[in-house]
Amino acid sequence: MPVQAAQWTEFLSCPVCYQEFDGGGHRPVSLGCSHTVCHTCLHKLHRKACPFDQTPISTELHLLPCNHALLQLVGAPVAEVQPVSLSSSEDVQHYQVSRTCVEELALYLKPFSGDKGSAALSPSLLSRPMQRKLVSLVNCQLVEEEGRVRVVRAGRSLGERTVTELILQHQNPQQLSANLWAAVRARGCQFLGPAMQEDALKLVLLALEDGSALSRKVLVLFVVQKLEARFPQASKTSIGHLVQLLYRASCFKVTKRDEDSSLMQLKEEFRSYEALRREHDAQVVHIAMEAGLRISPEQWSSLLYGDLGHKSHMQSIIDKLQSPESFAKSVQELSIVLQRTGDPANLNSLRSPLELLANIDHNPDAAAPSWEDLEGVMQAVKLVIQGLVEFMQNFSKKNQDSPQPQANSKYKTSMCRDLRQQGGCPRGASCTFAHTQDELEK
Repeated sequence: MPVQAAQWTEFLSCPVCYQEFDGGGHRPVSLGCSHTVCHTCLHKLHRKACPFDQTPISTELHLLPCNHALLQLVGAPVAEVQPVSLSSSEDVQHYQVSRTCVEELALYLKPFSGDKGSAALSPSLLSRPMQRKLVSLVNCQLVEEEGRVRVVRAGRSLGERTVTELILQHQNPQQLSANLWAAVRARGCQFLGPAMQEDALKLVLLALEDGSALSRKVLVLFVVQKLEARFPQASKTSIGHLVQLLYRASCFKVTKRDEDSSLMQLKEEFRSYEALRREHDAQVVHIAMEAGLRISPEQWSSLLYGDLGHKSHMQSIIDKLQSPESFAKSVQELSIVLQRTGDPANLNSLRSPLELLANIDHNPDAAAPSWEDLEGVMQAVKLVIQGLVEFMQNFSKKNQDSPQPQANSKYKTSMCRDLRQQGGCPRGASCTFAHTQDELEK
């Protein structure tokens, strides 16, 4: 039975025996499938396959090279690289250059490396998605063909994320929010604010989760009447726009009637709040992408939920909606953004390596790259990440002394009942309800 893989942050210890990697018996060895185990556990395998996903190991175990990129992160002495059996001296040289690029890229993980094989959650210039993708790259293995296919795909993914982060750095968050809601309204839809939207979605579900079929008018009236007590501003127009958003997301099965309004029935796969909410969120993200807007998972979480606790949820939606063509479009968008700003960081110099990465075949069944192509990809990834890091160090908006939102900050849409009735609130500043009129208005 396959072993459960460790969390991605535990990349400095063996996921089988949990011992920190070292230069001796626990030296790290990466497999073609991009899982890494220590030398001791590798030679204890009952069958010649990855213990996590059962991918067969096609190379003799003693020929699999140590992962020197991980070894240098734990401070172990890095011995001379054992020779790799290749057909020509040129291929050996391409391999050596590619391996060196991976080792140099791994050093960007050094500030986050904690004790006992885990990555510390200390602040860093690289975002969590970038760290995760870089860990995936560092765990790739260059000897087997499958490993080389994976490493160029990991390089493409790093390049795509880099472009997104650079575009985000050049955007005005306030203007971004206004542009998003304008794009939503232009499609006949509306977002009512985190609290009101959540309640309205739950009421739509309450009306339709048993398979009932209602006309749009009846559904809207039901939701408005239920919402009025808590949200007096709820109107048939605003709720109608929310229903239109769900209609655009294809959440309804519509039955037409000859001389009467159509009936709307919630599709079976959306008869739970989690499923309905995810499809709702995906539709809003899709509208933003259609409008050419790039919004970070943190911003999405704040905009749609009023807190920062839904970053992973939003990131998964963004990843699912990405198309193979979106990378090349993002590179063009970045060029347009840089023309407007004057490009003080000379990011236009990254266009050539970014276009090289965008042209990589993302298909898992793609042929393994030649050694020369592999070297080109690794050098492109190195240039791109160097450019991102230098930009974050010298030009990032995050380096400015601006107050950062707190993890539990929320939009407060109503006054605290404890404060009103008892004159005090036991939750204090962490209360999710407003304690002053200023808080409520903000």
